Amino acid sequence: MLGTSSVTTQHQARGFASKKHKRVIKLSKGFRGRANRCFRVAIRRLEKSWQYAYRDRKVKKREFRKLWIQRLNAGVRQQGLSYSRFIQMEGKSGVKLDRKILSGLAMYEPFSFKAVVDVVKKMSAEGN
Repeated sequence: MLGTSSVTTQHQARGFASKKHKRVIKLSKGFRGRANRCFRVAIRRLEKSWQYAYRDRKVKKREFRKLWIQRLNAGVRQQGLSYSRFIQMEGKSGVKLDRKILSGLAMYEPFSFKAVVDVVKKMSAEGN
């Protein structure tokens, strides 16, 4: 036993090269593959994720507007009008409710929505 050492070598994980590396790895948590472990891959994935986030903030607005129009169209058709005709009449009548509010009324307050449609019909008929 004199010639052998009983010291076991332990593998020690390498630390971060900088505070920036640490921050990038922390931000890339949840990414697939090496993108959540290796700085060079993580920084590329992170920049791409920021591009997606920027683009999709714009897309989100578009999607919600489309949803409001669909809901409003369904509600207006129950009252015997088309969406485009209703919007045209609303502009003439002077009613100042946006699509978000109108679609909410159409979905959750059908009687109130019917009253708004009736007012729009009446005001636009008087305007002609």
